[in-house]
Amino acid sequence: MGQIALEGMEFFAFHGYYDEEQKIGNKYGIDLYIDTDLRRAAETDDLHQTVNYEVLYALVLEEMGTPARLLEHLGHRIIDKVYDQFPFVASVKVSVYKYNPPLGGICKWAKVVLEEAR
Repeated sequence: MGQIALEGMEFFAFHGYYDEEQKIGNKYGIDLYIDTDLRRAAETDDLHQTVNYEVLYALVLEEMGTPARLLEHLGHRIIDKVYDQFPFVASVKVSVYKYNPPLGGICKWAKVVLEEAR
């Protein structure tokens, strides 16, 4: 078993509970962790025997383009897409950050962490 991680992905997107947030947009961050068996890829040096992180990035990019009211919903959609594309993975963990959330004070980011195992 091993882990593939994409950390610190950043996007400008139009998520948010308030209509105003969905109009003006904001900066978001994503960390994605995939637990899967990496043995065959390590032995064969074959990309088709593992989770392609270029494909993972494209999945996240696609979901970031579809507005969501809640970070929880966005994270859940990302997890579902990973399992759809790579049904053999053991677990998926995603952290979704919203930079400078509209709280009326200083807050670097709001963060939601979701993890699902199969």
